[in-house]
Amino acid sequence: MVEVDGHGHVTADAEVVRWLVREQHPDLAELELRPADGGWDNQLWRLGEELAVRLPRTPRAPALLAKERRWLPLLAPRLPLPVPTPVRDGEPSARFPRPWAVTRWVPGSPADLTPIGRGEHAADALAGFLTALHREAPADAPANPDRGVPLKSLADGFDHGVAALAEGGLDARLADGARRVWADAVAAPESTAPPTWLHGDLHPANVVVTDGTLAGVIDFGELCAGDAANDLAAAWLLLPAGAAPRFFAAYGRTDPATIRRARGYAVRATLGLISVGQAAEKGLPGGKPTWGVAGRAALERVLADA
Repeated sequence: MVEVDGHGHVTADAEVVRWLVREQHPDLAELELRPADGGWDNQLWRLGEELAVRLPRTPRAPALLAKERRWLPLLAPRLPLPVPTPVRDGEPSARFPRPWAVTRWVPGSPADLTPIGRGEHAADALAGFLTALHREAPADAPANPDRGVPLKSLADGFDHGVAALAEGGLDARLADGARRVWADAVAAPESTAPPTWLHGDLHPANVVVTDGTLAGVIDFGELCAGDAANDLAAAWLLLPAGAAPRFFAAYGRTDPATIRRARGYAVRATLGLISVGQAAEKGLPGGKPTWGVAGRAALERVLADA
């Protein structure tokens, strides 16, 4: 069965997913199929031990999946951590109305469920990953109006977001600290470097952890070109307290202005995570309590380093 809610969110059950695989990729049809925790835009099913089925849930998800299909196979060979490289295309059908994909499975536990504990090891792994990813992007690389752009262009959204969270119960100390870090980041000189490839969305639910350290990076739907500081925000979003200096030393290609902008991107991302957590507290659709916990912890780390 496929269910469609009032927001155009599509959800398929195991029978439909099995039918899709059998119909379009019969050589994979006998592999074990089981549900897995998905991201915001896609429903996720494990297929055997090495593959996953990703089904677009939200109206915007098919475009994001197409972007991953276009670019991730080109980027993945140079990346030092596992990523969900697409390996098969799925076509819309009478049973499921959107394109879908079979990708590589990235083993590990999402960092919003199992936070990173081995800070120094993870700092080096994250720096190595971003050093490999952050190369100058080609002229036809996708743009993103919310990622890697000048922070001034995001100021109105930030102001409304922090005010809404404060009304929803965010501690005044955290809200005031977020505003202070954001103001400093907006005042920092903008990047003059050529746009680099960005993951665009390096928050805890989009990486996986094994043995206490960073083991893979998932969900490249926000992949784009822009200011590397956007991804460097992961120093606080992903790593435990005290690990950011190790990360920046290993990454190496920063200056004070870049780090100030990275703090701004980090604070903005934490507000998004906290918002999803507040939705869970209110019983609203799409709420995820672990995102709120991860967002508050990351905001505390940013403020401690500011």
